[in-house]
Amino acid sequence: MSGQTALESTPPPAPPPKRRQRRSRVRVTGLVCGLVLAGAAAMLTLWWPGRSTQDRSSAAPVAAVWHRPAVGAAQLADRSGVKITQVAVTGEGGLVDLRYQVVDPELANALHDPSTPPAVVDESSGLVVHDLLMSHSHTDPFKAGVTYYLIFNNPGNWVHRGSDVTVLLGDAQVEHVAVR
Repeated sequence: MSGQTALESTPPPAPPPKRRQRRSRVRVTGLVCGLVLAGAAAMLTLWWPGRSTQDRSSAAPVAAVWHRPAVGAAQLADRSGVKITQVAVTGEGGLVDLRYQVVDPELANALHDPSTPPAVVDESSGLVVHDLLMSHSHTDPFKAGVTYYLIFNNPGNWVHRGSDVTVLLGDAQVEHVAVR
């Protein structure tokens, strides 16, 4: 019987903490965090378009010529000093990769002229893709035989594999270039 007295003298265990209070606190905290994040996302959505148009309007406008004399792929080297080696869609469709090889560095320097910036025109829609990824372009003197690249943002994935595009380089354009 000594075993029974030992059990009887032990104080009863403390009641477990109220789980409902913890659950409701977690739910309220989650709800508040969700509302704060949704509000922040809404504010960012409303603020960002106004911010981007302000940035663009403050930049000095450059009168770009989007239509240039059409030449064949072989004549591009005679006119602009480069030959196109590839036009491809990369980055899950969000980028257009234009590769060109310099044949004549002297003529290729025309690619640096701000009045004739490089671009790719989707022939089915007429969309001019000209915004370079992170505004990156080659600015040093060109070297003969070296292949260079330009990566354009492809808004809305308009240019896609199999498209025909017009490539504008220097003071010339090459039409009907197939995109890989």
